[in-house]
Amino acid sequence: MTSGLTERDRAKADRQAALLHEAARLFAERGFSGVSLEDLGASVGVSGPAVYRHFANKQALLSAILVGVSERLLAGGQEVVSRHDDPSAQLQALIAFHVDFALRDADVIRVQDRDLASLSDDDRSRVRRLQREYVELWIRVLASVHPQRGDADLRVRAHACFGLINSTPHSMRGTRQPAGDRTVRPILESMARAALTV
Repeated sequence: MTSGLTERDRAKADRQAALLHEAARLFAERGFSGVSLEDLGASVGVSGPAVYRHFANKQALLSAILVGVSERLLAGGQEVVSRHDDPSAQLQALIAFHVDFALRDADVIRVQDRDLASLSDDDRSRVRRLQREYVELWIRVLASVHPQRGDADLRVRAHACFGLINSTPHSMRGTRQPAGDRTVRPILESMARAALTV
């Protein structure tokens, strides 16, 4: 084994991943305050108290979801931009990356929209800082694509694009994956591209 992880380590990591996935699903469905640790444990086949082996409390789960996704978005955005030298290619890569996120993590978008205020002050500030850095990454790319446009113009475009793509939790209603992905993805990508390059 090259990973260095024992079977027990892998099982623990798998259980944590399952808890995070189910917590995002349940928080999206019922709201943070509407989900108990007993509900969450039952959804992955353990008792409520067993959840404490992985997370200190329900707020720690919410933090892992929202801080974690903000970190992944920033790191992933930086990585896709680094693969291209041409600003137009960078922008297209960012659009595709964000659409992938929105399709894969629609539950997390719903949780972010509704339950960000339930984070601790420190974690909420961390999420906001990471999100600002992610927006600035987009604005730098947009500034290269549209050098004649001012910062305020580009900022409005970036936020409007996020609003469009992050509508996925609503636009995916009534569609089934992966058929829904095949239907929604090209629409979101083409609309975002049109909005940002007009």
